[in-house]
Amino acid sequence: MHPKHDWITTPVTADLLRGALDVERTEHGLLPHRLPGWARAQCADGQLAMAEAQPSGVRLAFRSRATTVELDTLPTKRLYVGAPPRPDGVYDLLVDGRLTGRASATGGNTVAIDMTTGSAEHRPGPPGTVRFADLPEGVKDIEIWLPHNEITELIALRTDAPVEPAPDPGRRVWLHHGSSISHGSDAASPTTTWPALAASLGGVELINLGLAGSALLDPFTARTLRDTPADLISVKLGINLVNADLMRLRAFGPAVHGFLDTIREGHPTAPLLVVSPLYCPIHEDTPGPGAFDFSALSEGKLRFRATGDPAERAAGKLTLTVIRDELSRIVRQRAEDDPHLHYLDGLDLYGEADFAELPLPDQLHPDAATHRRIGERFARLAFSADGAFADIGRAGEV
Repeated sequence: MHPKHDWITTPVTADLLRGALDVERTEHGLLPHRLPGWARAQCADGQLAMAEAQPSGVRLAFRSRATTVELDTLPTKRLYVGAPPRPDGVYDLLVDGRLTGRASATGGNTVAIDMTTGSAEHRPGPPGTVRFADLPEGVKDIEIWLPHNEITELIALRTDAPVEPAPDPGRRVWLHHGSSISHGSDAASPTTTWPALAASLGGVELINLGLAGSALLDPFTARTLRDTPADLISVKLGINLVNADLMRLRAFGPAVHGFLDTIREGHPTAPLLVVSPLYCPIHEDTPGPGAFDFSALSEGKLRFRATGDPAERAAGKLTLTVIRDELSRIVRQRAEDDPHLHYLDGLDLYGEADFAELPLPDQLHPDAATHRRIGERFARLAFSADGAFADIGRAGEV
């Protein structure tokens, strides 16, 4: 370990971050956000507030000769009363694009969530430190990917050599929006969520607006997508609308049109890919709302179930099969006047045969192995020569 006087402390500022759309100065340090302040002000939902402040896809990116790096953080960890403890969030270290280290921070705040009552208790805790040593000698580009599933306040960055913001890599920027599955759900680490894996395989820079429980066709999300510079855009829609039992078929179609219209105001010719839901047996033909399975919770397990009645589809209630049909129809209709609009059936990413081999552990979210499969398939389908995101040069728009 280097003597204390050899450390260089660099303030954590927005120019060291990629993947965040906003930052907030707190009493402890810098809190990255994935929705801008004006969007956050338009919705007081606690689920959305937690999701957008969890830095999925957000990373520190700097250039340095440093061989040892320390990052002081204040994580906010979740635990569910009656369920096994969740693993600590993971920080991935990349050196010149290659995974070189992995660590977790001890300490931190805790939010204890009681699913039987819906209550949450916030318990303050101390900051922690993640440390990476024995990095290669010489100048290199270093990225520290923050935990995709823990709110993370950044307090201090220490190195044994000066740092500067990493230069623009010159890659196309892929802006993606989706549900908890896009957010990262039960992926093993921030670079192994399916969007991060797909971005790595596709050679693009990721901005991940996967928002757990919150892919709900909100107008402020559409405006955020509209206003964020990007070369490639994808929106994965459907599962949260069924989970939340938020709208009926009559409202869904116009809402999708409006969502896409808003995105197109800022990105009129960028490749725009609409992705329908992955296979999820509990909601294929059964409407929401979704709910926690309290019988499983009594056994110390988290599991979900659908509470709707399949007969309610006749009254316009949404299921995943209904949503896939409607999204496919909408994209076909719009593509007649929009040659840069594309559709990807979520069953091509994870279908019934995949569920038989790699079932969803909680009936809703994929595990780490399934994230890898989805990411590899998305990369093959979207970034191939005939895919929606084929590399034909930058769109040239912001």
